[in-house]
Amino acid sequence: MSEKFTSAKARPLSGIRVLVGRARHQAGALSAELRKRGAEVIEIPFIEIRKPRSFHPLDAALKRLSSYDWLIFTSVNGVEAMWERMNELRLSKSSLRQMRIAAIGPATQRAIEQRGARVQVVPQEYVAESVVRSLKNRVKGQRVLLVRAKVARDVIPRELHKAGAHVDVVEAYETAVPRSSRARLRAALKNPKTCPHVVTFTSSSTVKNFLELLRPTRSTKKRYTALAEIQLASIGPVTSSTLREQGLPVDIAAKEFTIPGLIAAIERAFATPP
Repeated sequence: MSEKFTSAKARPLSGIRVLVGRARHQAGALSAELRKRGAEVIEIPFIEIRKPRSFHPLDAALKRLSSYDWLIFTSVNGVEAMWERMNELRLSKSSLRQMRIAAIGPATQRAIEQRGARVQVVPQEYVAESVVRSLKNRVKGQRVLLVRAKVARDVIPRELHKAGAHVDVVEAYETAVPRSSRARLRAALKNPKTCPHVVTFTSSSTVKNFLELLRPTRSTKKRYTALAEIQLASIGPVTSSTLREQGLPVDIAAKEFTIPGLIAAIERAFATPP
């Protein structure tokens, strides 16, 4: 096996520029794995995680946590926000040991288990619809607490309510467009030396915020012209659906709806034929 072939196999994304738009504090893991594979990573956050305007609904739910049968998390951000709030309120974590906990995917599961709680349910597919399929026959007559972002899809509360559960939804954080990214993003797309070959999208919010950052003052069409030669990579079906709804193609789609799955999909897209 030649040295050149071995190097290409070890660094399959060598020479590929990838734009990572995750929130600043979460970009590291994706960026590090892409760099290991030889990619040139450009980090410009499309999303910013903020505290909710009021903690009152979350605090009220946490103070009666023992009254719930199920606790559902749909993101690592929700896990981090809830534990931070429990520490702030000096609430005991003991009630978590009696609860059943569902996590939307393996990253969320790890975040929960790193904090000493056990996760009973992780769905086969890491989307809200699969959470519902995993729980709908187990929650009739039970109290469910869903911890999530201010703006989120209503699939889980709506469908679990239909299944006979009493569902409380509390806002643990909110997302915003990081205005400081606007000039950096536009500059990166204009410069041939920094224009990415791939832009990664890890949620519907990253898609919408990306387009908001590119939104022109006059011509709507103008915002898409810079994307003509760029491949858009999606982490899962909900994100892909949002891209298509916004008139954008899904050039690369993860088969497993996780960060490793997204990286694998990008690798496949740039794999050199044997």
